Amino acid sequence: MAIEKKLPRVGITYDLRQDYLAQGFSEEETAEFDRIDTIEAIEQALEDLGFETNRIGNIFNLTKRIADGESWDLVFNIAEGLKGFAREAQVPALLDAFNIPYTFSDPLVLSLSLHKALTKRVMRDLGIPTPDFFVVENHLDIDLVNLPFPLFAKPIAEGTGKGITPSSKVENPHELENICANLLINYHQPVLLETFLPGREFTVGILGTGNEAEAIGALEIVLREQAEPTAYSYVNKERCEDLVEYRMVNESLSRKAQEIALKAWQGLGCRDAGRVDLKVDIHGTPNLIEVNPLAGLHPAHSDLPILCRAVGISYPHLIGRIMASALKRAKSLFVEPVKQLPFKKYPETLNPLCLVS
Repeated sequence: MAIEKKLPRVGITYDLRQDYLAQGFSEEETAEFDRIDTIEAIEQALEDLGFETNRIGNIFNLTKRIADGESWDLVFNIAEGLKGFAREAQVPALLDAFNIPYTFSDPLVLSLSLHKALTKRVMRDLGIPTPDFFVVENHLDIDLVNLPFPLFAKPIAEGTGKGITPSSKVENPHELENICANLLINYHQPVLLETFLPGREFTVGILGTGNEAEAIGALEIVLREQAEPTAYSYVNKERCEDLVEYRMVNESLSRKAQEIALKAWQGLGCRDAGRVDLKVDIHGTPNLIEVNPLAGLHPAHSDLPILCRAVGISYPHLIGRIMASALKRAKSLFVEPVKQLPFKKYPETLNPLCLVS
């Protein structure tokens, strides 16, 4: 009697933007959440790699299904979360509690990296260049700012350029008062003030975990003439196809940015894949702006897939590399199936299941 081969069952956790828009949340409030075509692209790539997929959705769906006794061999997690500094860590923490392995970084890393000031304090300890900064917790703190102008102001724990506009570059005390008051009121969190970095901006793609992590390349972020000036803002990111040019660069400065980015990635303990953003200071040194261990994965719109495509890494290959890295942490679950699993479309070198035996 033939034994039926069981494919590893991979759940997919995510926050779907259209679900939150339907509940009355704004376009900006849902900016970090995923479109349905991102979920479809990830699901298709996983199935082509030989996995059985199962859409889970957000943390509320995940909680109910775990409470009902459901489980998965591994979860492909891109859920951003809705509330709090630890919102990106909520799904991984729940999965850890039930011993379900998952892709990308753990709750500690996701909580730390979202809080930009805490991340910068760790970066300084690691010897990684990052601009001087001051945290405005409330209106009274504005008078205590002792950094030289110009400054750059942004919410301390947002992504996708939320809260960043042309007004984020602060030239004088009057502008400082206005931007801090506005951000404190509208985002209900502290404001991060940094010494303004006038130079070129890069985003570096990282694949892998620990000593196996590698910087795969750097994209320069170049704002077009019609873009909002000064920064890679919320509007510029939302309309990146029209307002932003992404230039693949390979020169001494971009290689230095990659070296710094990889050191930051490994120093924080990030896993599987993500991005590190840097900008050049007045001395010509790339400075770390932020680490993104839960990078967007829309195949055409998101920075990491754009960068991967520029260096010859296809979207299915990117998903395969992420899974290969994650599966090494769940190796015991897959040792037996590895030698038996059919592999649908891609050569063995791209098969993540062949990398964990």
